[in-house]
Amino acid sequence: MHRYLKISLSCTLEKFTHQTPNWKLFLQAFMLTIECTISCILLDPRKCKSEFICKAKLSAGGAVKKTKPDGIYIDKRGKVRGFNPKKLSRKKCGSLRGRGWTYGSGFIDGIFPVMSPTAQQLLDILQKEVDQNRIWEVLDSLPASHTIWDDIINVAVQLRLNRRWDLIMSVFEWMVCKSSFKPDVICYNLLIEAYGQKSLYKEAESSYLELLEAGCVPTEDTYALLIKAYCKCGLLEKSEAVFYEMRKYGLPPSTTVYNAFIDGLIKSGNPQKAEEIFQRMKRDCCQPSTDTYTMLINLYGKASKSYMALKVFHEMRSQKCKPNICTYTALVNAFAREGLCEKAEEIFEQLQEAGHEPDVYAYNALMEAYSRAGFPYGAAEIFSLMQHMGCEPDRASYNIIVDAYGRAGLHEDAQAAFEEMKRLGITPTMKSHMLLLSAYSRIGDVAKCEDIVNQMHKSGLEPDTFVINSMLNLYGRLGQFEKMEDTLTAMEKGPYVADISTYNILINVYGRAGFFEKMEGLFQLLQTKNLKPDVVTWTSRIGAYSRKKLYRKCLEVFEEMIDAGCYPDGGTAKVLLSACSSEDQTKQITTVIRNMHKDVRAVLPI
Repeated sequence: MHRYLKISLSCTLEKFTHQTPNWKLFLQAFMLTIECTISCILLDPRKCKSEFICKAKLSAGGAVKKTKPDGIYIDKRGKVRGFNPKKLSRKKCGSLRGRGWTYGSGFIDGIFPVMSPTAQQLLDILQKEVDQNRIWEVLDSLPASHTIWDDIINVAVQLRLNRRWDLIMSVFEWMVCKSSFKPDVICYNLLIEAYGQKSLYKEAESSYLELLEAGCVPTEDTYALLIKAYCKCGLLEKSEAVFYEMRKYGLPPSTTVYNAFIDGLIKSGNPQKAEEIFQRMKRDCCQPSTDTYTMLINLYGKASKSYMALKVFHEMRSQKCKPNICTYTALVNAFAREGLCEKAEEIFEQLQEAGHEPDVYAYNALMEAYSRAGFPYGAAEIFSLMQHMGCEPDRASYNIIVDAYGRAGLHEDAQAAFEEMKRLGITPTMKSHMLLLSAYSRIGDVAKCEDIVNQMHKSGLEPDTFVINSMLNLYGRLGQFEKMEDTLTAMEKGPYVADISTYNILINVYGRAGFFEKMEGLFQLLQTKNLKPDVVTWTSRIGAYSRKKLYRKCLEVFEEMIDAGCYPDGGTAKVLLSACSSEDQTKQITTVIRNMHKDVRAVLPI
């Protein structure tokens, strides 16, 4: 390129040089200047400064220092460009100051943070420190330069990716309270998110007010993070108030804000409200995004409403909103939870037809479909296919295989998959042990189940309430009431907290054994434990009397259930019908169940 430029310049200046005295000397000097300039192509526009000093190599091998003129630089394509130094972000203290931040992504302007050596060193120091005063001392020792500003922001974004919210709070509290830096909207946004993740909504509110007092203009991301902080603390009224706050500043609620609200509601265990907000979003003519539809598909999938998940998927396509790989995987998961293998396969094929390469999450979802449907070897085939296609199985993949074999009663295969996972260096989690425990529990192998619990202790894993519940169920099912009661006593005295599932197991066990007094005693105990009976609790009680054909007692318990605001499911209807000993009783129960079903449809958003 240099040679071509020299030739063309020589031709252009030929006429001029013949008319100019000492033209050879002039031409040499001019070509040297051009050669120097070409050697100084700026590869990183973010580092442009009026004080930038570049070096140009001479033919003799020496170096000449050349100061770049103010407001001019040469870009990557070799074109001379200008800029206004007054508008350069670095002049305002840092190239990232005041620039946008994509909510929920952990990136700034879509750029992954590239750590300088100083930033990496600072990150390493911060991650080792636990004392805030010590962290502030380290930050105080840093010079107040533009480069350090960028380093601090990049460190904060990296801490966000590592979910180190306590360190983010320390860094930006220092910036607000002690440093000479003036925080901008990105600093306040990160601080609001950190407080929200720690359920410190009052501190998040205070940061928002400080943002306004500092003269920063809140972005839609600011409001989105504030809403998520409120949702995490269950403060729905305050979340709604954020919408009014936005309108006060002339900002209509955007897709980003609605997505944050829906996501916050789902994570805080309020799916019905999330559905309402989704419908409101459409009424407000705010176009749902791919993320919006994916969240709704996930919501319905977890509620075992695959038909609703599919309906949302079709609506998404009708609105010309393009599904991504996460959308397809969510839909495969929705069908997988109900064991609908064919539908899961169909969506998996659509994923590939759309040009997406299945990742480990997509393969895991398809494996789960075969596992739930009771086809362990089908799940194993998908596992082999995943490996053949060069997709490395993760811990979840092995957990699914262990569960698939366990569900089918193939405990030896489940054990083999568990051992293979350990052989490959994948550390089994509590869930991994729990799935293996369930496999042996299904065949009633008490000794092996107790051995697995001991293995958990040796591995440094403290069995949780779910593990203890499984052992209670195993002992109860096998009629080992003494062991069951000893386990319950140890549970109450230890760090474990008995939940409604614990008492459901006990009520069901005693009910099946015909110990009505113990069953009713446990039921009455729920109120003192601040536990609310659910549909399983009531159905277990009805089932106990149903086995003895105590029809009237079943109706009494059923009426109590309805009065308590608990609606029956298919299991309730089944045990009620099994209590009938005449055709009239069957008709009566059928009529009651049908009427109840209509009432439920009227009350619940089905």
